[in-house]
Amino acid sequence: MIWAFIQNQILGMKWLNTLIGRILSSAGIDIGGRWGGSIQFFLYDVIKITFLLCFLIFLISYIQSYFLPEKSKKIMGRFNGIGANATGALLGTVTPFCSCSSIPIFMGFTSAGLPLGVTFSFLISSPMVDLGSLVLLMSIFGTKIALAYVALGLIIAIIGGTFIERMHMDNYVADFVKNAGIVDVDAPVITQKDRAIYAKDQVVSTFKKVFPYILIGVGIGAVIHNWIPESFVERVLGSGNPFGVVMATLIGIPMYADIFGSIPIAEALLYKGAQLGTVLSFMMAVTTLSLPSMVMLSKAVKPKLLALFIVICTVGIIAVGYLFNIFQYLFI
Repeated sequence: MIWAFIQNQILGMKWLNTLIGRILSSAGIDIGGRWGGSIQFFLYDVIKITFLLCFLIFLISYIQSYFLPEKSKKIMGRFNGIGANATGALLGTVTPFCSCSSIPIFMGFTSAGLPLGVTFSFLISSPMVDLGSLVLLMSIFGTKIALAYVALGLIIAIIGGTFIERMHMDNYVADFVKNAGIVDVDAPVITQKDRAIYAKDQVVSTFKKVFPYILIGVGIGAVIHNWIPESFVERVLGSGNPFGVVMATLIGIPMYADIFGSIPIAEALLYKGAQLGTVLSFMMAVTTLSLPSMVMLSKAVKPKLLALFIVICTVGIIAVGYLFNIFQYLFI
């Protein structure tokens, strides 16, 4: 009962939804209708996600201040084989919230001489399974789904990086990345006040970049939630369509958003009858394989390595989607 209270009232902020509903009703708005329901959904999700966003960015940025590139390089350099890939994937969970922000760090790690497979494990996990996504997923989908999502995302990152390492693709990294080099200096001493200032600055900077996508994502979610017939969503993305996972993945790739912008859409699709694995595949595709991030990555790696990265991520995301669909009864 205690965890249910934390899940629903603290993380899920259900009290806020109730409060917004009462305020709208007192203003004469029918929250049971399409327009009223859309307004309630929009206000509730925007306020909730914004609050969680700012809190999580501050917390994770504070933690991230302990893992500056120099220190991260030293940590990952202590491991070999699959252990190194696992370390790279785990470090990706405390780094930036979108793939475009992760690519410059990936380039720095690669220039520093870390194994290519390790840096790709980091690159895959960083936008897909950061700590912010874990908490936000818990607030909407529940603990079991959130933990399973993160675990499988890490597995994709570890397997993907290991496969790239075994393919010996080092020659397919752009020359300017390989030859850049990094001066190996000790990380500066940072005070607790410096960490707090850094975390605050990250909140402001990330919020400015992310908030428009939150508004767009919640707006799309509100339309799906209140205007698109349930029968349509079930027919396209439900159990009756064996290609729903593939469709959701391919639809998600051209989009650009982060986990905070894609979750409201996934929430609305799941509510309307889409299968769990299908909506999670959509989220993974949006956050990991967006077109802007692929354009950035194409400047750092050659076409063959870029294509291999896209194929590995796409196959992994689709496999996770079908796996979640098969075992959906365990989570919902």
